[in-house]
Formats: sequence, structure tokens, C-alpha cells
Amino acid sequence: MATLPPSPFDRDRRNRRTLVAMATVGLAMLGLGFASVPLYRIFCEQTGFGGTTKRAAADVQVQAAVGHTMSIRFDSNVQPGMPWQFYPEHRTDTVTIGRKDMAIFIARNMSDKSVTGTASFNVTPTQAGAYFTKIQCFCFTQQTLQPGEEVRMPVLYFVDPKILQDPDNKDTQQITLSYTFYPVEQGGKPS
Repeated sequence: MATLPPSPFDRDRRNRRTLVAMATVGLAMLGLGFASVPLYRIFCEQTGFGGTTKRAAADVQVQAAVGHTMSIRFDSNVQPGMPWQFYPEHRTDTVTIGRKDMAIFIARNMSDKSVTGTASFNVTPTQAGAYFTKIQCFCFTQQTLQPGEEVRMPVLYFVDPKILQDPDNKDTQQITLSYTFYPVEQGGKPS
């Protein structure tokens, strides 16, 4: 018995199904592309991946691990060409794990115009990022300094006592909190 060739109607229907499937896949990929940045940020904040710190509310209650201290080192940088001086008031601090502490960073606009900057940050060793929690930080918002203005910017933070039970951090004796300030683009050019 001879088979009949597919009718143009069957072929058109298969082509439409393929087109709809491909369009659906394309739209899903486009949506995932737009969602990837916020999803990645959430992932990093929850896991401390890549030295990303956690963020807590000002009224967070933490039990201090009395007798357990850690050295915190503060690092500061500005993007080349940004006319700011930026440095920590103290380069290191020894903190009790689980106790809130504060570091002060100083920024000064060395130019004759106002400059708006934003700070990116990370923590090393990277596996300690999941336990370094910021409560208040200048890095949460943009900072605008007028010509010659100098400001003191606080960072309120704590090291979560859970770091003491993490085998990946058993040898961690110092955490480095590093910031880099970048000029904010306004109207297509740095402010």
C-alpha cells in the first residue's frame, strides 16, 4: 500500500507549531536575560558568592561569641581619573564575632565641581562573605560631594557567629572589606 504525501495543510500546521515553540523559547530566553541580573544579585547576597556581603535591618539582634575575635582590614580605592581621596579612618579593627561594630571611611572631592560616586564592594576571603553582614553603609546609595567637600561615611556591620561552625572558614583570622568608588554617569558622561 502506498503512503500519501503529506498534505500542505499538515505541513502548514507543523510549521506553525514549530514557529510557536521557537517564539516561546525565544521569549523565555529574553525574559531570563532580563531577570538574570537581579536573580544573580539575590543569589550572591544569600550565599556570599564572590565575597558579596549580607544586609540586615538596624534592629537585628545577634548573639556575640564572647572570647572569639577577628581582625577586619579595610581597603579603599577610586577608579582612575575620579578626583576623590578615599580612605578608611583606621586600616584594621579587631571585633568580637557577633557584636555590631562601625568603621568610618573618609572621602574628599579634590575637584572644583560636584562629583557623584557609587561604591562597589567585596569581601575576602570570598567564603567569609556569607558571614559579613552590613547594617548601614554608604555603598547602599550614591554619594555627591561638592567641590572640596570632605565627609565621614560610616559602615555598621557584624560578623555572624555562624562563621565559627563553617569548616571552610576554620582558618579565617582576617576579613578584608574592600570598596572602590566609581563616578556615576549622568547624561552620558561622568558627573
